[in-house]
Amino acid sequence: MISKKILACSLASASLSLCVTSSHAADFRLPAFETAKLSNGLTVYLMERHDVPLIAMRAVVKAGAVNDGNQSGLSNLTGETLLLGSSKYDKKTLDQSFDFRGGKISSTTSAEATALTAEFARDDAATLMPIIADALQHPGFNEEEFGKLRARTVDGLKQAKESPRNVVQNYYRSMLFGNAAYANPVAGSVNSVTALQTQDARSFHKNYYRPDNAALIVVGDFKPAAMRAQLETLFGKWQSAGTLPASAAKGKVQADKARVWLVNKSDAAETTFLFGGAGIARNDPDYVPLQVINTILGGRFTSWLNDELRVNSGLTYGASSSFFTLTDTGTFAVSSFTATPKTEAALALATKTYQRLWDKGIDAATLESAKAYVKGQFPPRFETNLQLAGLLSDMYVSKVGREQIDNFTRDVDGLNPEKAKQLVDKHFPRDKLQILLIGKAESIRSIAASYGEVSELDITANGFAPVAK
Repeated sequence: MISKKILACSLASASLSLCVTSSHAADFRLPAFETAKLSNGLTVYLMERHDVPLIAMRAVVKAGAVNDGNQSGLSNLTGETLLLGSSKYDKKTLDQSFDFRGGKISSTTSAEATALTAEFARDDAATLMPIIADALQHPGFNEEEFGKLRARTVDGLKQAKESPRNVVQNYYRSMLFGNAAYANPVAGSVNSVTALQTQDARSFHKNYYRPDNAALIVVGDFKPAAMRAQLETLFGKWQSAGTLPASAAKGKVQADKARVWLVNKSDAAETTFLFGGAGIARNDPDYVPLQVINTILGGRFTSWLNDELRVNSGLTYGASSSFFTLTDTGTFAVSSFTATPKTEAALALATKTYQRLWDKGIDAATLESAKAYVKGQFPPRFETNLQLAGLLSDMYVSKVGREQIDNFTRDVDGLNPEKAKQLVDKHFPRDKLQILLIGKAESIRSIAASYGEVSELDITANGFAPVAK
């Protein structure tokens, strides 16, 4: 057994030792791993690493907000239910088993998947892995604990709308994807979550939590043959019943004309805004070089957007841009916030700065600086066992080949001003921009109207689509 203190020191030592080599960005390749199938067809990824006596384990199920149907938030609540106890271990036992040993266990849900993630000392694997296995396969669905979880979730949804930056992405995805599944908010709405019952989570788990719709990722200090045998014992009897439910249409970005959604928050002292349109899928072959270009535009503190809107003009405390990638598509957005009286100036400067991609382009010196920055930032994202388990999980869900990781340096170094221009023209939405404003509508309504067709709605915790006025 390893105490919490020793485990913390091991984690710190791991980070330190890996940071020493992270400067060698040109040498970075995804560490070796093997894939296998258990007797029931469950996919397994094993990455053996003996730096420290720790193991990260991630069970990922292709069950996210896109699978919620008309029960928004159901996938998220079902994922959280895994931590409420199982058929063999109640919540108290689960919590204490990890806490006492300095381990960690958590559940996260995204648009397309739910992951149960744990980290623990190698010597505690025999004790903690059976708990993880039972939590994943046989959650207890305790009525009292489920009721508490639902109430906490509802309270969080009510609170979130008080800060527009907490909900702006929900509105943006609703604007871009309409009624398609990619618009579903992961956490749901107050009304939808309030209506969810234990039986709903139980049915969702039965339908989607199955070995032919999941993968196990184990990264850390273990012997592969012994780990495969242990996984077979713990997960090999897990069976898939019937066929998976038919997938809902995930949707494509709707951007056939310039549009503005104006979300009224009558007591707002500032305006939060996004603008953009369609982006890329996670496995797009241009994924890596686009990270470099976006770094220049709005991906770091010294980006064009942050320089213009924060440093040079003082209109905001921050401005950025990003590609939000999904399995089949994605979105792109420039984002910032500003005091209500400065909305017109900030939005105008943000759009002008964005237009710089075409008006002036990217010169060689700027590009080289961004390439060096990105190469320095990339390896540290995949240093720890947990980070690597997360990466393998994303690769499984989004069908990303290891060549995207192994060819990272090549793809960065191969970017020049001419290719950058081609990628800007291909992937960055230039016209028919989709603009979202959250703020005091009566003060910014005329500004919104100058950017496209306006739809107005009130900020709410019960939905993210416009309602007829």
